[in-house]
Amino acid sequence: MINNFIRKNSIAAAILTLLRVYLGYQWLTGGWGKITGGGFDATGFIQGAIASAGGDHPAVQGWWATFLETVALPNAGLFSFMVMWGEVLVGAALILGIFTNFAALMGITMNFAFLFSGTVSTNAQMVLLTVFILVAGYNAGRFGLDRWVKPFLKNHTPRKNKKEKKQLVVA
Repeated sequence: MINNFIRKNSIAAAILTLLRVYLGYQWLTGGWGKITGGGFDATGFIQGAIASAGGDHPAVQGWWATFLETVALPNAGLFSFMVMWGEVLVGAALILGIFTNFAALMGITMNFAFLFSGTVSTNAQMVLLTVFILVAGYNAGRFGLDRWVKPFLKNHTPRKNKKEKKQLVVA
């Protein structure tokens, strides 16, 4: 019953639009501040997360610290770029309601990466709100560009129908 409401109801779509725009604004302003602030470098954050993996009560799990140390730290420039522009792109997509589910998935992935690295801030709240957007599916972008983009892509994507596929298999 609740699943039907969140996935199909226009009132739910309006509420989801407010959540989506709020999350988008958070992402967009965070990323834009990193881009325009100059000098954003994830190296210190990554090193801090790695350091938080030690001691009696580590804030970062060992497997994540190993990933950060062996993959993220040597490529800190790439990760800095991906964080800055990822935040801006996720924010813009959520605000505009275009590719909403993909944008929400990328946003929640970044939130989890930040949480795994020992940062709490607003990430847990953003994860919770993003879950509603992901569960809602298409309804989360109903009052956004997804309303026009998804049908357009569906109608303009070449696909073979089932009959053609069966004939190809037999032949």
